[in-house]
Amino acid sequence: MSIRHGLLALLSRGPRYGYQLRVEFEASTGATWPLNIGQVYTTLSRMERDGLVAPGGEDDQGRALYTITEAGRQEVGRWFSTPVAPADRPRDELAIKLAMAVAAHDVDVRTVIHAQRTATMRSLQELTRAKRAATDGLAERLVLDSMIFKAEAEQRWLDHCEAVLKEKR
Repeated sequence: MSIRHGLLALLSRGPRYGYQLRVEFEASTGATWPLNIGQVYTTLSRMERDGLVAPGGEDDQGRALYTITEAGRQEVGRWFSTPVAPADRPRDELAIKLAMAVAAHDVDVRTVIHAQRTATMRSLQELTRAKRAATDGLAERLVLDSMIFKAEAEQRWLDHCEAVLKEKR
């Protein structure tokens, strides 16, 4: 997901000001994607230039509002209707790291796996605590669930890697 698409999705619910977009973006992503306010305003400026958003006046406290345009609605609609392709996801750094450890011959791959397993378990525990403490609603829960499932899958994959290493002995 790009910041651009996230902000458009939020603006599709109605006019928003910059700081409000930042807070809602972070809440919608379960606080897993922090934004600085400069990123928000830079993205809004580019989207205005591209005809995706327009100035929407001011709220009752004088804050500048932005509204989504029809082109912006079409853009966010395309984004929602287009599946995320594997090529759009970042490289799997852990898989590459383990492959390089195996290829290096002088690296104890089991030590690398153990260190990762410990870190992943710690992360899983933190995510589970965050889910229990979550108060921002369904969006936050879904993001945290996704992260928990990915951490659990990583643990299973590390178990598999360890088993494959034992076979190769």
